[in-house]
Amino acid sequence: MALDPSRRFPLMAITQDGGPMPHAEQASRLCAAGVRFLQLRMKDAARAQWLATAREVAAICRASGAICIINDSIEIALEVGADGAHLGQKDMDWREARRRLGPELILGGTVNRLPEAEKAVLAGCLDYVGIGPLRFTKTKKELAPLQGYEGLRGLLAVLNGIPAWGIGGIEVDDLPIIRAMGAAGTAVCSALLRNDTIDKNVRAFLGAWPFDGSPAPLRSPLGTDSKP
Repeated sequence: MALDPSRRFPLMAITQDGGPMPHAEQASRLCAAGVRFLQLRMKDAARAQWLATAREVAAICRASGAICIINDSIEIALEVGADGAHLGQKDMDWREARRRLGPELILGGTVNRLPEAEKAVLAGCLDYVGIGPLRFTKTKKELAPLQGYEGLRGLLAVLNGIPAWGIGGIEVDDLPIIRAMGAAGTAVCSALLRNDTIDKNVRAFLGAWPFDGSPAPLRSPLGTDSKP
């Protein structure tokens, strides 16, 4: 499908509602700091504002060579020329979304539970999934059951190789553990924006999970990697 292995950047940055700055400024500063995989997540905005911001963010990503994903709406993704969309369990059916997006655009999905991982495999149309939440986070209002490291391992074991980004309260120290499980990367929001030190925060995450464009080696998520 559309997410080439050479562009499976381990760090996916997600913009934050109610963050320290508007979404477009978050995107601009994150991309300037080195982010190359960005998801615009605007949960409570009116459609006109969402669309205008998405146009701005898509342009920022194009200028930076970054992948731009729109959370929750394939319509807005298509309208602004984004690289794809990310849909949760309550959004459009994944197969219908793939039909609407076509084969060239990226389609991601949220997986919080084992039956949802099985559903993702059966759908056969996702380029990647976000798995979690690892731990509590204030970023999402309706938080799914916390998974911890063992929960992430369990989800990875069911996903049959679908590239997966861990999400939910992730910090730099988590990256070696999540990488050793065989995940493709981590999706991070507040940890990148905190303290108004975006450059420093992004460098820390990029340094903890270097990427040279090569696919991640396959590992057993139930293997003997280190556990805290």
